Amino acid sequence: MSKRPGTPRLLRQLNDRAALELLLSSGPLTRAELGEQTGLSKVTAGQLLARLEDRDLVAVVGEQAGGRGPNAALYGVVPSCAFVAGLDVLPDRISAGVADITGEIVAEISVDPNSHDDPVRLVHSAVRKACESAGITLDQLRAFVIGTRGVVDPRTGDVRFSFDLPSWHAGVLAGLHHDLDVPVTIENDVNLAALAERSHGAALGMDDFVLVWAGVGQGLGVMLGGRLHRGFTGGAGEIGWLPVPGEPLPTDVGEPQSGSFQRLVGGDAVIGLAGAHRVDGAPLGGSAGGSTGGSSGDSAGGPAESSVGDYVRTAVADGAESFLGELAERLAVGVAAVAVVLDPALIVLGGDVGRAGGAALAAGVEEAVARICPSQPRVVTTEVRGNPVLRGALDSALQQAREQVFSQTV
Repeated sequence: MSKRPGTPRLLRQLNDRAALELLLSSGPLTRAELGEQTGLSKVTAGQLLARLEDRDLVAVVGEQAGGRGPNAALYGVVPSCAFVAGLDVLPDRISAGVADITGEIVAEISVDPNSHDDPVRLVHSAVRKACESAGITLDQLRAFVIGTRGVVDPRTGDVRFSFDLPSWHAGVLAGLHHDLDVPVTIENDVNLAALAERSHGAALGMDDFVLVWAGVGQGLGVMLGGRLHRGFTGGAGEIGWLPVPGEPLPTDVGEPQSGSFQRLVGGDAVIGLAGAHRVDGAPLGGSAGGSTGGSSGDSAGGPAESSVGDYVRTAVADGAESFLGELAERLAVGVAAVAVVLDPALIVLGGDVGRAGGAALAAGVEEAVARICPSQPRVVTTEVRGNPVLRGALDSALQQAREQVFSQTV
């Protein structure tokens, strides 16, 4: 393995990067504070700040009163030195957001995807509108991440297959690169939700945990050693296909409704269960079949994500313990399978069903898993506010943008 020599240029680059990361994590600092926390002398810290000021990466943002003498200048990262964009693509809605280098979301919009059949045109339109809302131009974006359902090939970066978004296929990524002229990444939506959970939610700072997406469709985000585990083909986490005793095995893997675990806990199954337990508003004798496989939302003709969550919220509000107990038992089948293979310390319930079930559902799943599995992970509800897929997409884009900016300071 080749090693880069410790040249003055490289040392300046490393110092600049450490300073920028510190300013982002700790907020504005004086020259003395920056030197103290990085181990640099006041002279070196001053030269570093002057260099970053010249490149419009840091600026004086205030003053700090001290003892005798003039107040010390406070330095902070210039938010507008880089912007990123993120998208959450669903069959019935596209959510787009723009964040500055500090991670502050400066614009968030939703658009109707039915205006275009071409994914490239659709994405371009959504990003352009988000940039207009943020008051920036497309060429100010440093990175762009798209969250979508389906399996993303880790070798090519293209969507390998998606049942709900058939127009997303091999070649879309290259088209987006050419059209937007900005680094573009496509990522599975539940994987991005896991990233958001680690940065802003119940798994804050944890290197090993699992996010179970419980909604109309089922998904799994696996974080091992601080990195997402995607699998050889990108199919890690397609838990809807998990074989379940008592549920028929699929005869056609091209049919997303046929996964055994999906049949047990999918959207139609939850609605049928709510009807059987006479949850207020739930249809009696509702179908117990699944509605979609793999990732986080509804398929054509299936129930809406929000409507399924509404039944769970109603059950929690009414104290429908029998419904919540059986739903927890069903979810525990999948959680236990994950626990005996990965033995995570924490499992987070996400998706609209997981969020709607709250602490009551999480506690029920934890108790049920403990009865059927030697591993006894802690089970909690997601704590990410807003759209977790969009938040994860922006976080992923920020990692890329900061790598670009921080490695090009000299």
